Amino acid sequence: MKPHTASLAALSAYFQYDYFPLTDEEEEAFASRFTERPIKRRAFLLQQGDICQYASFVVSGGFKMYAVDQGGKEHILQFAVENEWMTDLASFYAQKPSGVYIEALESSVVLQIKHADLLDLFTHFHKFDRNFRILVERGYIALQHRILQSISANAEERYQNFLDQHPHLAQRLPNTQIASYLGITPEFLSKIRKDRVPKA
Repeated sequence: MKPHTASLAALSAYFQYDYFPLTDEEEEAFASRFTERPIKRRAFLLQQGDICQYASFVVSGGFKMYAVDQGGKEHILQFAVENEWMTDLASFYAQKPSGVYIEALESSVVLQIKHADLLDLFTHFHKFDRNFRILVERGYIALQHRILQSISANAEERYQNFLDQHPHLAQRLPNTQIASYLGITPEFLSKIRKDRVPKA
């Protein structure tokens, strides 16, 4: 589907404020390579075993990336909502089967660009190469921070860090989703939340 003007404006603003701003020529080249895709709640953007063919920018809604262990337990690795990217970078750049699922938490809309089209932009417009390198670097830093939290912080500290990093998600996600992300049980998360409420 051809992207709506408002969706492209959101993507343009994303680069305008957080990265190297795009020229009119660069924005035109960028826009021509994106398609817009509506995703229903609980539908998959990517399934385990498939190759991630697109980098996806979230215009509206939200997604979770997760893996499932041999016992069938879900382990959430990442959330993404408006003005964030949701892509299995390992599968996307290597063009190899993914080990994760990406599922819509809400009815959502994404802008998607194919692997080959993005590489073409990197070649012809070096600003895209720089912008996406920064994007990946920031993602790596966030992942490193999360790993350090998981091995050095207790559950209460991990929950506070989640609130600090994602204050917009706390009211949009059920306890089960947040608990999976934090690596604790929903019951323990409920206890943490209850203990944080000031006593009357």
